[in-house]
Amino acid sequence: MVEKIKIRKIKEQKTVGDILITVLTYAFFSLFALICVYPFYYIFINTISANDLSARGKILFFPQNIHFKNYIEALKIPDLGNAAMISIGRTVIGTLLTVIAAAFMGYMFTRETLWRRKFWYRFVIITMYFNAGIIPWFLTMQNLKLTNNFWGYVLPSVVSPFYIILTKTFIESIPKELQQAAEIDGAGTMKVFTRIIFPVITPIMTTIAIFAAVGQWNAFQDTLLLMTDSKLYSLQFVLYQYLNQANSLKMLMNASSNGSAAMQTLATAQTTTSIRMTVTIIVVAPILLVYPFFQRYFVKGIMIGAVKG
Repeated sequence: MVEKIKIRKIKEQKTVGDILITVLTYAFFSLFALICVYPFYYIFINTISANDLSARGKILFFPQNIHFKNYIEALKIPDLGNAAMISIGRTVIGTLLTVIAAAFMGYMFTRETLWRRKFWYRFVIITMYFNAGIIPWFLTMQNLKLTNNFWGYVLPSVVSPFYIILTKTFIESIPKELQQAAEIDGAGTMKVFTRIIFPVITPIMTTIAIFAAVGQWNAFQDTLLLMTDSKLYSLQFVLYQYLNQANSLKMLMNASSNGSAAMQTLATAQTTTSIRMTVTIIVVAPILLVYPFFQRYFVKGIMIGAVKG
């Protein structure tokens, strides 16, 4: 017993090299975390600091002359609330449909009883490598009556070959005995999928949900190409227009040496830098708030979904 205690004490004793490695490891990861967090912190403190100081690059570590006028002015953008609802709607519905499609198609491509399984799988995957281009895509959307239609945001992204590959690989890592036992008990394809497969593949589904949600939330090019009705503009497109208006105002002020007092006051109140920073925070903040809730599934989903075994 005494010998075991001595061995344990010897194992617990750390050498100078062990302590040095520990300190260096903590220092490295602390620096890495700071490098990752600082850009978001920098953008935020510039949105609440004096706009003239922000425009000159004087705000680096601490905010000065704190105010929230940039956010107040951003909230006054016409149709901002409606645009936010469009973005939330397309993100929620689009993500849900994408996750369901990836789960079901990934499962079906693992079923050996599926007719011409390899052909259909390759037929879907080949779309990752070939793209007709924007004009054929627009004409297809137009023929399908998806221009000036909310479903134009959702339906084109429902089937994603990349997500199907991740799901298929994840399902193949699940012991087949689970499915076989359910089938012996009389469970059909849909019951096996809903009762056995779907609850088990939660990690990869959560990972796909993060990818799909970020893609839907940040998208604005489809609004530019498909939507002419302002009631269907997404939040990102409205903020993009707002930013362009700020850039146009700056060019107008630079071109005019004798700007009116009202324009000079407006330029002092808000600069292109402050507007750009504010727009960035408004767009990124929802994703930053949602991501921590899914983070625990993220690594597991990627690791298991990427490597079979």
